Amino acid sequence: MSVHIDIAGLRPERVAVVPSPLAELGMALHAMSEPGHHPGLQAWATGVTARLDPHLADRMSEADFLWRTTFSDLFMPFAGVPGRTTLPGGTIAEDLDLLDKLSDEQFVEAALEFTCALSYGAPGPMLLGDPELRRRALELAAARGPRQVRFSQRLLTDPPRIRAWFRQFVEDCDESFYAETWARMGHQLAADARHKTELLRRRGMAEALAAVSPAAMVDACGTRITVDKLGDGRTSTGDGGLLLVPTSMGWPHLSVLHRYGWQPVLHYPVGSPELTSPPSVEQLALRMTALSHPVRMRICRHLARSAYTTSELARAHGMTAPEISRHLGVLKKAGLLTTRRRGRYVLHQLDVTVVARLGSDFLEGILR
Repeated sequence: MSVHIDIAGLRPERVAVVPSPLAELGMALHAMSEPGHHPGLQAWATGVTARLDPHLADRMSEADFLWRTTFSDLFMPFAGVPGRTTLPGGTIAEDLDLLDKLSDEQFVEAALEFTCALSYGAPGPMLLGDPELRRRALELAAARGPRQVRFSQRLLTDPPRIRAWFRQFVEDCDESFYAETWARMGHQLAADARHKTELLRRRGMAEALAAVSPAAMVDACGTRITVDKLGDGRTSTGDGGLLLVPTSMGWPHLSVLHRYGWQPVLHYPVGSPELTSPPSVEQLALRMTALSHPVRMRICRHLARSAYTTSELARAHGMTAPEISRHLGVLKKAGLLTTRRRGRYVLHQLDVTVVARLGSDFLEGILR
C-alpha cells in the first residue's frame, strides 16, 4: 500500500519547494476541527476557537467536511491550473486568485470528493453534467447531516455562489486569526523550503526526499517516487512539474495530491516530533500481527521481564523447542526482539522501547 509518482523525464527545474498560505490555512482549520490529531496544537486551537466570531464559527461548521475528515484539494488550487507548472501564491490573496482559475467542474469535484466518491486518480464522468452522479452525491451527503446536504445542493445548483462564499470565508479567517498565525510560521516554512531546494540542487532528489520524510523515497533509477501510506494511488508528472509544499501544522499527515490531470504535490510536515524514523506500513502490520497471537503474547510476558533461551521458554510454556523457535522467529522478523549470545546460549528479550511506541506508530501510520 503506497502512493506512486512517476517522475520519468522530469527536468530538475520543474521541481519546486514552495510554501502555500492557503494550504497552511487548510491544515489550521483541520487542527481546529480535529485537535486530537495534533496534540502539539491543542493550546493554539483552543485559544483561536475561544476568540472566534460566532458568525464565522457557524460558517466554519457549515463546510468543515472540506478539512475535518481529510484535506480538500481546494486548498491547493495551484496544482489544478492548466499546464501543471503553477507555483503557490505568496499570500492568501494570490492563492485565492489561483483558485479562481479553476473551472466550476474542478471546483465542485474537489469540494465533493469525499462525499460522492468520484474517481480520483483516473478520468471519469463530469459531475455537473451527470444527473446520476449529482443524485448520488446528494444521497451520500445525507449521511453526513443536513448541513452538508444543504451545502452540496447549493454547490451543485449554483457553483459561482459557493465559490464567492468560500473566498469570503477564507478572507474572513485570514482577518480573524490566520494572518497573525501565518506571520509567525511563514518564515519557518520559507527557511525549510530554501534548505530543501539547496538539497535538491546539490545532492539530488533522493537526499531531498529523505529529508522531507522517511516515508518518501525515490527508486534506484530515479524515475518513481514511492510514499509509504495506507492508501493506494498513482500519478505522473508527465510534461508538468512536481511540488513539495511544507507545513508547520500538518504533522503527522504526509499528504500526496494525486488527482488526475493535476500537478502532483507532496505536502510534508516540518519540525515533526518523531524521535526515530517511523516503521513502514508493512512493518507496522507485521508487528501488530505478531503480537496478536495468544501464545506469543504469553512469551512476550516473559521476555519483557528478562532474557530467556529457547529451552527455558519451552519448559515455561510446556511446548517443544521447535514450536517456541517458530514463534520467536515471527517476533524477530517483526523487529520486536533483541538477541545476544552468552557462551553457547542464545538469549532473547523483548524490545520494550519498540513495543511502547506501537500505539503512536499506529496512529502516525493511519493518519499519515
